[in-house]
Amino acid sequence: MNPIYFDLDGTLTNPKPGITRSIQYALRKLDHEAPSEDELTWCIGPPLHASFKKLLGTDALADTAILLYRERFADIGLFENEVYPGIEATLSALAGQDRRLFVATSKPGVYAERIIDHFKLRGYFERVFGSELDGTRSDKTELLGYALKAAQVDPAGAIMIGDRSHDMIGARGNGLTAIGVLYGYGSKDELLAAGAHQVCATPQELLDHIA
Repeated sequence: MNPIYFDLDGTLTNPKPGITRSIQYALRKLDHEAPSEDELTWCIGPPLHASFKKLLGTDALADTAILLYRERFADIGLFENEVYPGIEATLSALAGQDRRLFVATSKPGVYAERIIDHFKLRGYFERVFGSELDGTRSDKTELLGYALKAAQVDPAGAIMIGDRSHDMIGARGNGLTAIGVLYGYGSKDELLAAGAHQVCATPQELLDHIA
């Protein structure tokens, strides 16, 4: 049975309110105009430093913004989040096949662990892989390389499931099968352009595309 790595934001859970409101909080603390929640959805998924740099212009401001973002996210934004309908049933079906399941997210591992525990998903996953607070392994290609080695998984028989281009790029860069989901924050065009082998519209549909 193929081991499976799942992205977190936009794949297992819908984190839009918590992420976008925490970005708004950081921008306002810096006396910068804060776009609407809908206008900030492009920030969901990619490493946060790159998104703040695009919004603010410099690495130094992005670094400061991340610290401000975490002021709100660590206690409030973390839980402004919900599991997508159908995810638990899909995970249960996969776990029933005795598959090895993992989380692989660019989000800092300390936050990802708390989210997985909060939504009582821990029992489905062998391990949660995330980045460090200093940004180490926030790049999905680097993260997956580390996660494959740490779990002693052969990439040729493994699958990465995610909703954004960096998930597909990370999968292809490490030799995994890349499956994109369309219920998150990436478009079909984005996912296919980044190398998705398949795309699925719903969590339930994943079961039809996983060998």
